[in-house]
Amino acid sequence: MTNTPTRPLTLRDVSEASGVSEMTVSRVLRNRGDVSEATRERVLKAARELGYVPNKIAGALASQRVNLVGVVIPSLSNMVFPNVMTGINEVLSATDLQPVVGVTDYNPETEERVLYEMLSWRPSGVIIAGLEHSDAARAMMVAAGIPMVEIMDVDGKCVDSMVGISHRRAGREMAQAIIKQGYQRIGFLGTKMPMDHRARKRFEGFTEALAKAGIEIADQEFYSGGSALLKGRELTQQLLERTPDLDFIYYSNDMIGAGGMLWLLEQGIDIPGQIGLAGFNGVELLDGLPRQLATMDACRKDIGRKAAEIIAARNDPDSPDPDRIVELTPRISFGDTLKRY
Repeated sequence: MTNTPTRPLTLRDVSEASGVSEMTVSRVLRNRGDVSEATRERVLKAARELGYVPNKIAGALASQRVNLVGVVIPSLSNMVFPNVMTGINEVLSATDLQPVVGVTDYNPETEERVLYEMLSWRPSGVIIAGLEHSDAARAMMVAAGIPMVEIMDVDGKCVDSMVGISHRRAGREMAQAIIKQGYQRIGFLGTKMPMDHRARKRFEGFTEALAKAGIEIADQEFYSGGSALLKGRELTQQLLERTPDLDFIYYSNDMIGAGGMLWLLEQGIDIPGQIGLAGFNGVELLDGLPRQLATMDACRKDIGRKAAEIIAARNDPDSPDPDRIVELTPRISFGDTLKRY
């Protein structure tokens, strides 16, 4: 784990790194004044490599901090993140800190831009989803000099602090539960979004556990775009038309799993006798379905709360330094779609 520096970077740091005056650095970063293209490129390159972000409140506040906490998440349409935000807000509402949200759409360049703008206002901390970031984003995070909490995942190294679950462990434990119930012909349906690292890690843990038991994935399908009931219906039908002897399907999330379950029920297929199903996330919205989908809770609200508690404690001089690495433990809910002997 890399520790954050004791002070934020300044114009002088960029000046020394680029070999030009602080005034010239200021002109380049404010996009003002007559500066040669070569000098401009040199300054921007130095700032990017250092992770320097200009201070938009310089001279305006003696503390050089605002009571804002930047929250950088990949999606607002994904039902996972409203639960995370609820946990964050529950904790911060009892403090002077206020969350401000930026959305990246799983795009590393967008994440860089959102992070850059948030840090330019010198927030009191940042909560950001995931452990995988571009070199430029990571440099900004290291150089920010503020509490920086990466959330949702603990399978990797953090810049400063992290709160989440092990997605590889979640995948392994679901596979072990499926195997224990005697299922052998197992299919998988999941996203092929390259930036959804957490779904990828669950799949890796899942297939590793199957391999240890001498089982290979019998068939699999990866889709692009958002998760939806309709997509789950369509892909489940395609998968079973191609491989009709599957006795279990593991879905990368509950929404497509619920769509698959509804299609199977319409076909009169016995769940979980003829075919078992499981998803991931523990989405409460699906509680009213005809059958309860087997799933694993991703501890979303608790992740938000723990991340906010770290930010709040580190902004309170009277609070002890909190743990920097917090791993939560999700539990399997067998529901009605994963038989239990």
